[in-house]
Amino acid sequence: MVQGTGSHVGKSILVCALCRILKQDGYRVAPFKAQNMALNSFVTKDGREMGRAQVAQAEAAGIEPMVEMNPILLKPTGDTGSQVVIMGKPIGNMTAREYYQKKGDFVSIIKEAYHTLKNHFDIIVIEGAGSPAEINLKDGDIVNMGMAELASAPVLLVTDIDRGGAFAWIVGTLELLTASERDRVKGIVFNKFRGDKGILKPGLDMLEGRINKPVVGVIPYIHNLSIDDEDSVSLEYSDGNDWGQESGVRDRNTGDKHLPPDSQLPVSFVDIVVIKLPRISNFTDFNIFVHEKDVRVRFVDKAKDIGKPDLLIIPGTKNTIGDFLFLEERAIAEEVKNLSLRGTMIIGICGGYQMLGREINDPLHVESSKGGIQGLGLLNTVTTFAREKQTYQVKAQMLEHENLFPVTGELSGYEIHMGDTIFSEHHSMKPFARITERAGKAVDIMDGCVSADGHVLGTYIHGIFDNDEFRSRLIEYLRRKKGLNPSNGRHAYFKALKECKYDELANVVRENINMNLVYSIMQ
Repeated sequence: MVQGTGSHVGKSILVCALCRILKQDGYRVAPFKAQNMALNSFVTKDGREMGRAQVAQAEAAGIEPMVEMNPILLKPTGDTGSQVVIMGKPIGNMTAREYYQKKGDFVSIIKEAYHTLKNHFDIIVIEGAGSPAEINLKDGDIVNMGMAELASAPVLLVTDIDRGGAFAWIVGTLELLTASERDRVKGIVFNKFRGDKGILKPGLDMLEGRINKPVVGVIPYIHNLSIDDEDSVSLEYSDGNDWGQESGVRDRNTGDKHLPPDSQLPVSFVDIVVIKLPRISNFTDFNIFVHEKDVRVRFVDKAKDIGKPDLLIIPGTKNTIGDFLFLEERAIAEEVKNLSLRGTMIIGICGGYQMLGREINDPLHVESSKGGIQGLGLLNTVTTFAREKQTYQVKAQMLEHENLFPVTGELSGYEIHMGDTIFSEHHSMKPFARITERAGKAVDIMDGCVSADGHVLGTYIHGIFDNDEFRSRLIEYLRRKKGLNPSNGRHAYFKALKECKYDELANVVRENINMNLVYSIMQ
C-alpha cells in the first residue's frame, strides 16, 4: 500500500509507476483505492463511474479498468457535501456528517471489491487517501490504515519534498500513528526532489536513524508528466508552465503558476484557454494538447487573464448552475460572449455545453436550490436536469458542418451527465454528432449542437480531444483561422503517447527507488 503524508504528495503517480514496473516484471497487477474523492472520473465499458486516477493505474498495468478498483467515489457538489457513487452508481447526495454516519455500511462493499481483484491478480497496489494521521477521521477508517490492516498490506509512506518541511511531515505522521500502524510502515519515499541528492543524504541518514525505517527512494521532480491525475487540486500545485513545455514557450525564469498572457505568445502558436471552474470535472480532457507542437493551453479563472485566445473551452463541472454564477460574478460570462462576437471559437464540454445554451432548468433541485437560470445564449438550447445520471462509453460520427472542419473517422469517448439538452434544429443550428453506440449497444442519438458559423460547439462527449483525427483537424482549423501555415501533420498520437508516458514514468521511478527492497517488503 502507498500512503501519503498529505494530499497531492504523489500517491496516485507512485501507484501508477509501480503498476507499470510490476507489469514489466511479469506480474498480473491491479490498482485499488477504497474511497476516492474526485471530480475527475471515467466510465467503464459497463457504464459505471470510477476515479480517473485508478483508470490511469489500470492502463499502466495493462488491464481494463474495473469499478472494483474504486468501489466508493465521492464527487463534491459544494464545500460540505458530495454525490456518493457506490460500485459505479450514484446513491444520492450526502453531507460529510451523513456520509461518515453511514461509512460503516460500506465496509462489506469494499471487502468484496478487494477480494474480487485479489482472486484475479498476483499483486494489488493499494492507494491511500490524504494522510493516515488525520486523527479526527481515524475512527472507522476504511481507506488508509484500516484498509492496510484489512488487506494485511505493508505500507510505503510517500512525501512531497518540493513543498518543504518533508522531514517534519514524516516524523509527525509516524508520531500520530499507533504502534501497530507504525510497524506496518516499512519504508519512506521522497517525491518531487529537485537538486543534488548528495546534499540530501545527511538528512536521509539522520531520518532513518530517528524513525528506524529505510528511505526506499527519492523520486525527482518530473516535468510534463501528463498522466491523468486524481483531481484538479493538481492545477493548484503544478507550476503551470508545464502546459506549454513541449511548445517551447515555458517561462523558466519566473516560476509563476500562470503562463504569460497571449500577447507574449509567438504568433505561430495556437493559444487555447480553458476556464478553470470552481468545480471543474474531468480536467484531463485537455492533457493531450500539451504534446501538440505549437499549441499552448492556459487554465484561467479571471476575465482579465483570458486575452485573445484562438479557442476558449468551458469544461465539465459537477455544479453547472453554481459554476455559471461564478462566471457571471467574475465577468467571465460577458467576456466569453464578446469573444464569440469577434469570431473566437468556443467549445463547451458537458456542463460547459449546458452553459452555452439559453436556459438551464433544475425543477427537481438536483444540484441547486434555484429552479433555473439563463445561460450564455450562444446556442439555442435548453437543458433540464433529471435525477438519473447517464453514464456511457460511446462511439459517434461527427456530422458534416458547412463552416467547420470534416472528420470522417469514428469518434470515441464517454458521457457523464444528469441533464438532457434539446433544441429545435433549423438553418442556424444543427447537432454536432450522431452517437452510434452506447455501452456496446447500437443506438441512433444526436449529440451536441453547432452554430451555423461553426464558432460555437457543444457536446456531452468527454474525451473528444483524445481522438487523433478530431484534434488534429481542430488544430489545423484554428491555424487557418489565424492565418498560419499548416503544421504538416506534426500531431501527437494519443494511445501511443500514453504508453510511452507510462514507460517513461516507470523508468524514472525504477532508477530512483530500491525495487529489491520493495520486493523484500512485499515478501
